[in-house]
Parts: sequence; structure tokens; C-alpha cells
Amino acid sequence: MNADAFPDWVNWLAQDADGALWGYEAEPNKQHDGWYENEVGRIVKLGHAAPPADWEATLRRRLH
Repeated sequence: MNADAFPDWVNWLAQDADGALWGYEAEPNKQHDGWYENEVGRIVKLGHAAPPADWEATLRRRLH
């Protein structure tokens, strides 16, 4: 997925255990099988891919 196609406000990227790809404005919180917004900032679903082997390791800060 091309990071240049993401909205400019997306600062964090993560993938849930089911393969859903998300973009977050603020650093998300971890729940039992994925990530969720922390009531601060926006969130956008970016797509869906194969479930990752270790979803907890998918959280990345986006470098602009």
C-alpha cells in the first residue's frame, strides 16, 4: 500500500488480527485482537490484507 495515498493527517498505521488496515491521527490503544482510537484524533480504514502473524507488532509511526 502506497503511504502517499493516505490522508495527510494519518500519523500511525496498524493492522488488526483479522487483517484490517487502519490509519490513525493519534497513537491508538491496543485491545484483545486489534487497535482502537483513543478518543483523540481521526481514524480511517485503509483496506484489508492477510491476517498478520503478530498483529501486535504492526503498529508503526508514519514518517511524513
